[in-house]
Amino acid sequence: MKVQYFKDTDTLYIEFRPIEIVDSRDLDEDTVIDLDAKGNICAMTMEHASGRTDVPHFTFEEIAA
Repeated sequence: MKVQYFKDTDTLYIEFRPIEIVDSRDLDEDTVIDLDAKGNICAMTMEHASGRTDVPHFTFEEIAA
């Protein structure tokens, strides 16, 4: 999984799996999801991210089962 924030365009890109994208769909005016051949979400792009998320305070935590 890869998370990238492009400060100059205020765009957040989250790649869930590095797999070939075969379709992209608009969820709303500022959000696009990318799908693989099976229809699974493999990435998401969010415009105007700083107003819609808490990008500066991103954390990652793995919880043991």
